[in-house]
Amino acid sequence: MRALLIYAHPNHRSLNHAFFEAAQKSLQQNSAIHEIDTLDLYAEKFDPVLVFGENKRRRDMHKDPELEIYREKIQQADLLVFVYPIFWGRPPAMLLGFIDQVFAANFAYRHDSLLPEGLLAGKRAVCVSTMKGPRFYSRFFLHNAHQVLMKKALFRFVGIRKVKLFEFGGMEKKNGKQQKYLDQTAAYFSKLAK
Repeated sequence: MRALLIYAHPNHRSLNHAFFEAAQKSLQQNSAIHEIDTLDLYAEKFDPVLVFGENKRRRDMHKDPELEIYREKIQQADLLVFVYPIFWGRPPAMLLGFIDQVFAANFAYRHDSLLPEGLLAGKRAVCVSTMKGPRFYSRFFLHNAHQVLMKKALFRFVGIRKVKLFEFGGMEKKNGKQQKYLDQTAAYFSKLAK
């Protein structure tokens, strides 16, 4: 199985980066994983701003040569792992801009009839996300907006059915169970099998 880790946090000394490293290290130790590729959106200086004009049209995004390397990485991966913070109940703009541009029509999905056809079927996705506030706030007051966005609006739409979301809340508290959650994440990736 080939894994692609996509990291969307600007600070390499952050808790998010610790989760990224834990996932990467555990996947390296997992015998079911044969190849690991990483993508650090901030280090890559990925431009999340979506721009259209006469020479750049939405319907042609699946052919945009500037995005070809990202489409290839996603196409080659069996497992997509996203590591990011949750801001305002959703992933950061950097990751959303990446999704807007790379998960384009005629690459990630086709919409020729009433219902879309997901073109990334057979892949798995795991999201590891952290938030300052408690987990119950997102669940009850935001009606699981983050989960709905990632599981239904994105992954189901593009054909990815096997989805696991880790949402760790209270991560800025001194007793916020950071190490427990890091260990839980590492254990999950070390045992993950096809």
